[in-house]
Amino acid sequence: MEIILLERVAKLGQMGEVVRVRDGYARNFLLKRGKALRATADNRAKFDGMKAELEANNIQAKGEAGKVAEKVEGRDIVVIRQASESGQLFGSVTVRDIVEALATDGITISRPQVWLDAPIKTIGQQKVTIAVHPEVEATITVTVARNADEAARIKRGEDISTRQEDRDAAAEAIAAAGEFFDPEAVPNELAPEQSPAPEQQ
Repeated sequence: MEIILLERVAKLGQMGEVVRVRDGYARNFLLKRGKALRATADNRAKFDGMKAELEANNIQAKGEAGKVAEKVEGRDIVVIRQASESGQLFGSVTVRDIVEALATDGITISRPQVWLDAPIKTIGQQKVTIAVHPEVEATITVTVARNADEAARIKRGEDISTRQEDRDAAAEAIAAAGEFFDPEAVPNELAPEQSPAPEQQ
């Protein structure tokens, strides 16, 4: 389906551009949210009539978004989750969790503004883009940890990804090596037995 964009849409085009997209994407997202119009002759004329107003609204919204982006940019939010020893979460951190964490910091962001390709499923840090406005983006860091102490260690750059099983296996390997190479072994014990010298008469 061909549509006229009423605002900039990432990876698609700028305001006023006519682009071809899949029918489902157009109907369920772009048209439904007022981001585009079907590219008919009537709608092209309608867009030309409303272009100046759309551009003025966009400039105003962009200015307000810039102030919000300054508050959001560089923030580090912490999400506490239960996880296995390997750092795999029992569940995941989703867009909703990020929106709620920002809300507790006094920042109101809607779910579509959070660009998270897939839910976060492991302990650690991840950069997430917040599209405050179609033309204004900010980046935050999401730190996922089992507790506040672990979150602080992750922020300091400590590697907490070493799995407990790996640490146990390493300890066992060292112990096994110690048994194999006995440091207290006497060298003579390893030498072949020598027969005693015959007595002199």
